[in-house]
Amino acid sequence: MARRSPAPSGAPTPAVQVLLDAGVAHRVLSFDAGADAAGPGLGVQAAEALGVPPERTFKTLMVALPDGDLAACCIPVSGRLDLRAAAAALGVKRVALAELAVAERRTGYVRGGISPLGQRRRHRVVVDASALAGGRMYVSAGQRGLDLELDPEDLVRLTQAVVADVVAA
Repeated sequence: MARRSPAPSGAPTPAVQVLLDAGVAHRVLSFDAGADAAGPGLGVQAAEALGVPPERTFKTLMVALPDGDLAACCIPVSGRLDLRAAAAALGVKRVALAELAVAERRTGYVRGGISPLGQRRRHRVVVDASALAGGRMYVSAGQRGLDLELDPEDLVRLTQAVVADVVAA
């Protein structure tokens, strides 16, 4: 596993820098995000481009909490977030998907490149329990067209995530 993994521009993204600072084994993988880099199917396209199973490739969805704060929910790209389950995991009555502009401003990332790691402001994180059931996982490296391969236990530890079943049945 590579430990020094700069983004193609040479400088590591904030997400990669978190892993470097923690000494966590990981790989940065790049793929062509295409013209519709922020489209709804980007996660599945990323999994296909990287040749990894969609159930091991996770998207990060930002949800709005009742107090106005945000939280990050990491679920397989092939799944749909169960908002009630996410709210229960976070210990609140309800959550809603965050407005895109708010999510981008508070995370420091753009749609299609939001990572649970290295966000501008620290947010609570929920990782779907399926992440722990299958070995290495893939999440955004904080830039469209870049994914991180890492051990799910490292992601949970670094983000102090709650692990719960949050994918809609």
